[in-house]
Amino acid sequence: MTAESKSVAAVFLDRDGVINYEKEYVGRIEDFDFIPGVPQALKKIQSLGFVLFIITNQAGIARGYYSEKDFDILTHHMLDRLMDFGVEVKKVYYCPHHPVHGKEEYKIDCTCRKPSPGMILKAIDEFQVDISRSVLIGDKLSDLEAGKQAGVGTKILVRSGHPISAEAENAADITLTDLSEAARRLGETVLLESKS
Repeated sequence: MTAESKSVAAVFLDRDGVINYEKEYVGRIEDFDFIPGVPQALKKIQSLGFVLFIITNQAGIARGYYSEKDFDILTHHMLDRLMDFGVEVKKVYYCPHHPVHGKEEYKIDCTCRKPSPGMILKAIDEFQVDISRSVLIGDKLSDLEAGKQAGVGTKILVRSGHPISAEAENAADITLTDLSEAARRLGETVLLESKS
């Protein structure tokens, strides 16, 4: 495939702490709550021409706290609620592994668990993503490192309430309050590019 045919600009979103409130191991519907303004922010980002992907580490599966089926049920619930706002997430990629605390087949040192870039690389391959025009939005250093290794053009760190290290701030191109602010900033950037 040639570089010219890779025309999709994507936004890669971490889930916990970016889309929903981060609690300890969110794996069931009753534990899932959108951060206020998230569906509207995703609608705005989508309207700018970006394709949306979610990339999420799910060590709760590896640890046996919930199953992949539980995760699938929650994911369908989340996607259905987003569709109510006209938001289409192209695909949700998740890593069910943990190299230390995983149980049985989930205890592996994989290439999909962030900070490894495997989930992003898979999306690039499956959906012809132009990674240089794409954006990653996360709330941890591991998100940003995955984006850097994959060559994501812009890396945004959002504050989810837990302490942010200086290393994480330094790894980000910009640090913002939340996804709503990220959507506004992306809108301003697209507007400036269209006028240049």
